[in-house]
Amino acid sequence: MKDGQLVQVAQVVEDIDKAMKHFWEDFGIGPWDVYEYGPETVQESMYRGKPNTQHYALAVTWVGPIQYELMQPLDGYSIYNEFIEKHGYGLQHVKFYYSDCAKAVEEYRKKGYEVIQSGRIGEDEFYYLESVDKVGAVLELGNAGEIPPPIRTYPPQQ
Repeated sequence: MKDGQLVQVAQVVEDIDKAMKHFWEDFGIGPWDVYEYGPETVQESMYRGKPNTQHYALAVTWVGPIQYELMQPLDGYSIYNEFIEKHGYGLQHVKFYYSDCAKAVEEYRKKGYEVIQSGRIGEDEFYYLESVDKVGAVLELGNAGEIPPPIRTYPPQQ
């Protein structure tokens, strides 16, 4: 991957299992790796400058060179809930790869994009930027670091 490359498109959904089922059965998109995260598993998790206590489920699959992600808030409050309240369910963020996230965050900050949520899962860093009013979606910067294995897959492996 090279810096600035689009690596992920993500949407917030009401029911992650229902969404995976439709993508798999109707479009052949999958299989999906499913994860659940919260303050116990996300290091340095911050939401608008305060510790983020939200639990959420996510599922990912590859569509060509792009990872497609589904996000479902389970409890608490974060940028996912903010987005749902303002825009409903649907496309929420796009993610760009940077080998040096700190440097990229600073460059975007100079352009007026502030970090609104961030954290680290395993070796994977992520930074969501305040960008919906400028580009129509949240921008995420990440280093595509290694993460722990999924808790399950869909469809279940035979």
